[in-house]
Amino acid sequence: MNRRLSGLTLSLIAVAAAGCSMLPDSRKIDYKSAGKVPTLEVPPDLSQLSKDDRYLVPDVAAKGSATFSAYTADRGADAQAGNTLILPKVEKVRVERSGGQRWLVVAMPADKLWGTVKEFWQESGFIVNLERPEAGVMETDWAENRAKIPSDIIRNTLGRLIDSVYSTGEQDKFRTRLESGADAGTTEIYVSHRGMEEVYTSAAKDETRWQPRASDPELEAEMLRRLMVRLGVEEKRAETSIATAKAEPRARLAKDGAVGAIELDDSFERAWRRVGLALDRIGYAVEDRDRSRGVYYVRQLAADPRLANKQEEGIVSKLAFWRSSESKAETAGRYRVQVRDESGLSKVVVSSEVTAGEKEDASKKILNALLQQLQ
Repeated sequence: MNRRLSGLTLSLIAVAAAGCSMLPDSRKIDYKSAGKVPTLEVPPDLSQLSKDDRYLVPDVAAKGSATFSAYTADRGADAQAGNTLILPKVEKVRVERSGGQRWLVVAMPADKLWGTVKEFWQESGFIVNLERPEAGVMETDWAENRAKIPSDIIRNTLGRLIDSVYSTGEQDKFRTRLESGADAGTTEIYVSHRGMEEVYTSAAKDETRWQPRASDPELEAEMLRRLMVRLGVEEKRAETSIATAKAEPRARLAKDGAVGAIELDDSFERAWRRVGLALDRIGYAVEDRDRSRGVYYVRQLAADPRLANKQEEGIVSKLAFWRSSESKAETAGRYRVQVRDESGLSKVVVSSEVTAGEKEDASKKILNALLQQLQ
């Protein structure tokens, strides 16, 4: 276990860092995965690039004569074609926001975006350890934001020799969902953050354990901004788009049976996507979904974030192979989150999969957690 510095070393670092402050600004990011980040592979369409012939003499025999202006024009056309091949610029990327949630709308099909999004996370210091293109789900491993570690005299002097013993006591992971947009040929990209922190379990501070910490919407927004830039949006425009996306409260509790419901000032299409993002944030794994009925089938993840990661991998791996007939043991502990169309508005209701002795308290807990995310 990677424990934080203690004793005399911790005191020295505290003195050295007295003039330095932690970096709360979410834009100061330097993630380092606990595993080894794989090197990026050359995409198949780039593996057969033609050799560089910038310095070849024009073919005089074929044309009879050669002029510098004609040569320059030819090279300019070749360079433009080459740039288009190597770094395709994605146009028409915009930010949408509802309540405290933001997402991107990209004028490109999901299958064309998948590779670029994966490369973005790898370039950001993560390992993508869960990929389900058929479900539109991609998830990183846990990684530490090293930018949160103060740069003190000891660290600056000893550099990499001692850098490995420094720890923030926090780790983050991100889930990305790609959904078909409301407009044909567009894709909506949702990024949700999950965090955990290392806490002491004894008064002597000699033992620690990891526990979940709250998701960070501003960190999600920063990752969306960076992804916009990766997709070809100019940096200042991306920053402005994220900052100026308007947010208005659009959710409230309503009466509906013993558990209640959430009313959303959104159409079914938008409510369906927002509820999916909210479930990612609050720590419930989506085992399956039936969009025609507006139903998400969810199960709560383990309290230990690392155990929850393995549990969720197994759940998501079966996402495309849902069975209609299951035993009572398989459905125990699972809940239905249904989005209903209510004449221009939407209603969200939560119920247990086990109808006998329905767990109303647990359903209410899920409903209230969703409300906080949807407002």
